[in-house]
Amino acid sequence: MREITGLPLTNRLLVTAQRMQPGQVIGIHSDRPLVGYEIARLVVQLNKQWQPEHGGVLELFASPESNAVFRVNPKYNKAFGFLLHADSYHGVTEAIQPRQSVVFNFWHAANTPELAAHVQTLFADMHFSELPAALNPVASVAEASLPEDATFHTGLAALALHRWGYDETTVIAGYQHSAGLSVCNTNDTETYAAVQLADWVACLYRDSFDLVRWQILQHELKGMEMFTRLKPTWQLCLPE
Repeated sequence: MREITGLPLTNRLLVTAQRMQPGQVIGIHSDRPLVGYEIARLVVQLNKQWQPEHGGVLELFASPESNAVFRVNPKYNKAFGFLLHADSYHGVTEAIQPRQSVVFNFWHAANTPELAAHVQTLFADMHFSELPAALNPVASVAEASLPEDATFHTGLAALALHRWGYDETTVIAGYQHSAGLSVCNTNDTETYAAVQLADWVACLYRDSFDLVRWQILQHELKGMEMFTRLKPTWQLCLPE
């Protein structure tokens, strides 16, 4: 699977056995990888003498409203692998005969259960009132023009910086960067790295693991020194 996906998958592996009974259907859904969730699956079919009239076809969709763009018949010993992301919509048609499969689940090295526990700890017992008062005017401007989910994200990024021990200037810079009010183009390498990393952990906590955004973060911080107060988070988000 590492070779097929080209991704840095861990050695963690979860195997589940699934059996659909006649009349059962799996509706269209997307298993987007939340923080600590698997990134890829390999489904192996175990249905001898499968015929088209037996149903249980795995279907892939471009959106919840579209027609299927790809179908995988559950023939015996046939395998199909796919990545999970916000738009990886899939479902299974009604099973007319029992349908059996084994699913292998794989984790990205930068989205492990250990990272999930770390992010939960970082934002545990959160109170935005603990942020420096100097941030209030900036936050008021953002809250007047941005949707609530966006300002929640920016607040999380600021909170991460605050809890990592950065001063109010860095906290404000991180808030403005995450809100899109300004670009963090400081010459101070640590400030730049901290702001980028804070924005990323806010994404993980609020939304999900976005492979494209992670690759951008990896590119932005590539070759940089791993600063002491960022090290625990850095090592989990950007493992070597």
